[in-house]
Order: sequence, then structure tokens, then C-alpha cells
Amino acid sequence: MKKHYNIIIAGAGGIAEATGLILAEWSQVTPTIFIGNRTLAKAQSVAEWIKKGTTKNCTVEAFYFAENKITAQMQAVLTKGDIILDCLPGSEAPRIARLAREYHLHYANLTEYVAETEEIKSLAKEAKTGFILQTGIAPGYINVLANSLFQKFCSEHQTDTVEKLEFKVGALTKNAVAPHYYGFTWSPVGVATEYLKKATVLRNYKKTEIPALSERTSVILNGIMYEADLTSGGAADLPDALCGKVRNLNYKTLRFPGHYDWIHKQLITIGNHENTIQELQNIMQKKIPLIEEDQIILYAAVEGRDKKGILRRKEVHKCILPQRIGNYTLRAIQTTTSAPLVQSAQLLLDNNLKGIILQSQLETESFLNGNFIVPVYGKTE
Repeated sequence: MKKHYNIIIAGAGGIAEATGLILAEWSQVTPTIFIGNRTLAKAQSVAEWIKKGTTKNCTVEAFYFAENKITAQMQAVLTKGDIILDCLPGSEAPRIARLAREYHLHYANLTEYVAETEEIKSLAKEAKTGFILQTGIAPGYINVLANSLFQKFCSEHQTDTVEKLEFKVGALTKNAVAPHYYGFTWSPVGVATEYLKKATVLRNYKKTEIPALSERTSVILNGIMYEADLTSGGAADLPDALCGKVRNLNYKTLRFPGHYDWIHKQLITIGNHENTIQELQNIMQKKIPLIEEDQIILYAAVEGRDKKGILRRKEVHKCILPQRIGNYTLRAIQTTTSAPLVQSAQLLLDNNLKGIILQSQLETESFLNGNFIVPVYGKTE
């Protein structure tokens, strides 16, 4: 950040913690941070956690973020704030975006929820402040990386169309055991949702929707076999931005072999239920443990023909592990999700952007090599 800002974080979970700590520890000019949550004690706990975790002198204040009203304290915080970083569940995103518009705050969120994203795009298109949506890892960083690969491929090989653009992310544990071959490293409801909502893709240069978990493939990354399948939300706005330019585009979630077979069996057991997402979430939470030690595996590739007709492929693969920031070691899912959110916040604040900014509209190289991104993801050539 080029100057001091008042930054509001909505939510008090693990991503809110990491976002606050990264802001406190890595900002050039340390901001004042406000942590808001529907449970004040939780917000206070996170505020204290950040203050103990940073090596910098940073003011962090907690406040009660009411669900159905605007309290005097909320109004005071919203009035003095410069931006609100939405770390709440995706279903809450339109409500928080409306508050940002009403109080003339910049806004950035993380959600992969498609319907809520479309609602925010509608309500904020004439806003006098900037709204960067879907700024986490997937959607988020992986989309900027994929778009960068596409642009570089076209420039290097003097073409404006490609055959394939594929990008994959897995939030995984170090080890996995039968029968589910998985461990939760992030929101169970998020996992259940992305497994069951439709995925947006490009097929034969046209945008379409395909059922999630309907195109399973295998991929070897750095000598390790993974499975990948379509899930919702991760493509962000690339299907719109690259329609007519990419023959086949899709986002897939990486898992260890055997996991998707197990999920398929659970869905057969559930059958035609009125709330399949909730039922799948319940089953997974009963049988799959939460595991703290994690890793993020990501892969993006573009494939097409150069001007001589030779088929070429350009790839990026990264494995990101837990990282020490300040006085704490943060999980990989925390750093990889929070760093793009904070980079987006800096972009909004330092440039005073207005209206909706989607992933395809971000300047790829400056974002991918931003001062909050590089310490987590490394530089991108």
C-alpha cells in the first residue's frame, strides 16, 4: 500500500486471520484493520491473534457485524473504511457488496458461487468504487495465470486462437487414506457446492455449461498421479473473455486417485434429494477428517499450433506448502487464498478503480508479480 488505509475484513475464519496478518506484516504502509463478525468474541479473538502474530506496529480493532441491521458501531466503521474484504461464506457476498456500494467502499471477495457473483455484477456496475470479484486461488490467481499463458502463447507463436486452455487446482493433504482419499483443508460446504453446481466451459469456441464431475481425467505432475474433474466456479469469467479464441477451456479440481469414485458412490446413495449439497456435505463431514498440514497443487497449460502448424504446449506447475509469516506458520490454503485478495485490495486502493473488475481484466504480469503474490506463489516468468 502506498499510504495508510482503513481496511475492513468481514468474517473471522482462517482466511480472515491470514488476510489480516499478511496486511499487517507485508504492507509498505501498515493499515488500520477492522475485523467484523456476527460473533463479537470471535472477532476479538482474531484481532488479538493478528496483533500477536505480526512483527509490525499495527492497529487491529474488532466489531460486531450484525446480520440483519446496521448498528451504530457498524455505521462508524463502514463510514471511516476505505475497502471491505469479504471473507464470509459466498451466500453472504451480495449483502456485503451492497454495504460497500452504500458506504462508497471498495470491495473484493473470494467466492466461487456463480449466482451470487452475477448478482453483484448487476448491483455494482454503476458503483463509484471498485469491485474485484473472485479473488482467491480458484477462482482468482489460477485464472490470471491461465490468461497470462494464453496471451504469451499467442504472442510467441503469432496466433490469436488456441486448441486448449486448461487450469487445475487441488487443496490437498500430504497423505490420503482409503476409502475417501481426502482430508478437509477448507470449507466443507464449498467442496460440496463445487462438486454439484454446473461448470462453465468452452467447447468448440462456445460457452456452455456441463455437469460437475462429468469429465474425469488423470494427470501426472512432477511424477505424482492425480485425478482431475470439472467443478463449478473455478473458471471465473474466462469463458466469456476467451469465447471464440479457445476451442476447449475448462477448470478442474485436482484430487488423489480414488476420491472421485468415493464421491460418486455417496451421490448414488443420496439419490434425488431436495438438498443434495447439504446431504453430501453431511456425509463428508462424518467420514472425512480435517487435516491441518496441507499443500496447494496448481497446474495451467495452453496448447495450440504455431504459424507453421506445429502443435505446441506451454505449462506452469506449482506446489505451495505452509509458510511462516510473522510469528505464525500459515497453512497453504490460507496464504494462497489471502495473497491474491490483498493484492486485489492494493490494486483497488492505490489506483482508485471504479465499477466491476473481473479476473480477465487484470493486467496479468503486474498482478502475478505483485508484492503480495510473489512471496507466496513465486515469480512467474
